[in-house]
Amino acid sequence: MLNYELLRDEGILVVMPGGPLEAKDFERIAQEVDPYIEDKGKLNGLMIYAKSFPGWDDFAALITHFRFIRNHHHNIRKVAAVTDSGFLSILPSIANHFVQAEVRHFDYGERETALDWIRE
Repeated sequence: MLNYELLRDEGILVVMPGGPLEAKDFERIAQEVDPYIEDKGKLNGLMIYAKSFPGWDDFAALITHFRFIRNHHHNIRKVAAVTDSGFLSILPSIANHFVQAEVRHFDYGERETALDWIRE
């Protein structure tokens, strides 16, 4: 399950995994984010806020997640991985090879610092 909040005034999407990620999570987020991007042209940032990474519910969820990234990474300026998870903390070094967004890791307790970085 993937909880999220779209901070419309700032153009920031905050995603908070609450359990294994499901395919329908990304479909649900796209239904809200796509019209926003259509109207505004981009998101200023995406914050992944997770104490740990719960993984994917099944292979379909993994594929849908990758498809979501492929379809949206051109429209996101910055990505902040705010986590103590070893897996998610290496995200910036991997993602920089695949996405246009600037990607940076923050410790889980640095949520506000990460938001400030996205707002810059």
